[in-house]
Amino acid sequence: MAAAEEEDFGVFVDWAQMGDVSRDAPAGKTEYKDPKELKQHARLGQWAKNHTQRALVYRQLIKALPCRAVTADAAVYRDIVGNSSSKRNPANFPLPEFVDGAAVPLYCLKPEAAGSVHAIISCVAGEFPDVSHCPALPAVVALMLHWSPDESQCFEAVGRLLACNEPGRRMLDQTFLAYQSSCMTFGDLAHKYCPSAHKLMVAAATDVLEVYADWQRWVLGDLPFSHTARVMDVFLVEGYKVLYRVALAILKFYRKHKAAGGATTQQDSAGVKADIQAFVRGIGSSVSPDKLLEKAFSIRLFSRKEITLLQLANEKSLQQKGITVRQKRYTSNQ
Repeated sequence: MAAAEEEDFGVFVDWAQMGDVSRDAPAGKTEYKDPKELKQHARLGQWAKNHTQRALVYRQLIKALPCRAVTADAAVYRDIVGNSSSKRNPANFPLPEFVDGAAVPLYCLKPEAAGSVHAIISCVAGEFPDVSHCPALPAVVALMLHWSPDESQCFEAVGRLLACNEPGRRMLDQTFLAYQSSCMTFGDLAHKYCPSAHKLMVAAATDVLEVYADWQRWVLGDLPFSHTARVMDVFLVEGYKVLYRVALAILKFYRKHKAAGGATTQQDSAGVKADIQAFVRGIGSSVSPDKLLEKAFSIRLFSRKEITLLQLANEKSLQQKGITVRQKRYTSNQ
């Protein structure tokens, strides 16, 4: 524990952007024996104001993930990339095609940390050849870097999220088939659990599925850091279903926001996507992190089993149509 307390978990962070989060407060409780207490603390934001506590809790949670026997770790990263604390040039580490053009959100990182995010993603691409489509990866790496004392430990944490092999539990979509079926599953869930918001989408957009294809980016990429960090607290404890819940809550708040603005006119899907993105990026002005999570977990009768069944049915449907890999429509911006 003493060694952990000597580590600087905020080395990549621009502290001017971190508000009232304490960098130096004692870590407090970081190990949980009672799963109920852990779940409650994650949902209530128990670690939100204490940076070191959150970093150490995350370390425990990620260490506890069941993973493939051979998973590239921090030592592998140090051997391949080194662990330079000096500024890296992002151009030296082009993002792999599997992030599908997703940008790196810096959140509250120092500007020079962008090179570190690129280097970690580049190493993931080399060491995890099974990952063929993962647009959420830039956001996940950038987020985890906030609580990492060096690049290699961030790489190891992200690697364990990718290598998690617990039956029925996955942390991140890693193939186009899984990603595409999760977009269809989100549409199914929106139709069932957010009927008013879904009707608005049908009325507003020419292609609803195209709008829903952004659902993961709303949560991992567009949400402000204070909200996304709270989502990560719960995601690392409860898993993938949390992302669906938060995205559905975002959709409900977006509908409320549009209802206040009067009549809806139909526009192309790109216009609706941009409008939702702008709303999510500015959500802090009307919805606090507490309010967002409260809404997310107020959706009833929503189980991991239901999500898994929907996901499998959608995957089967896509496979029957022969849609299993991303069609390369463009290469200029890769």
